Amino acid sequence: MAVDETLAGQGRVTVFRMFGTVFGYTTHSLDGRNLGEVAVVGPLTPGVEWGRLWQMARTMCRPSEGDSEHARWIMAQANRSFTCGSDVVVKFPRGTWKLARGKRADLGGYCMRDHLWTGAITVEEVTPDQVAAYEPIYRA
Repeated sequence: MAVDETLAGQGRVTVFRMFGTVFGYTTHSLDGRNLGEVAVVGPLTPGVEWGRLWQMARTMCRPSEGDSEHARWIMAQANRSFTCGSDVVVKFPRGTWKLARGKRADLGGYCMRDHLWTGAITVEEVTPDQVAAYEPIYRA
């Protein structure tokens, strides 16, 4: 799917590890209420395309599931890292991020988010060591 626009913001950013890749997770608000109804997730590891996230979801979900279930799986992993601290590399209370959007999905309130936007993400504050690929225990 082609990237359709770039989105930028500042706010809480959780950087977490999963299956050899480092990802960034933040939220975006669609209006002035600042509810963070959009989950923003993408890979930070250099050379990893945003489609890798959806490939992981396809691998980890049942073969009969579609994009809705895959989006919920992605959201669950990001939320698990943010909430529980699982596999967190670093948390930025006020990180500066940019997303070249690649794929959107409706979450319908799952994990307190209405939408999932994925794509190529960058976070200004990360260091090369924080986003480097690593040897995982498990593969997806």
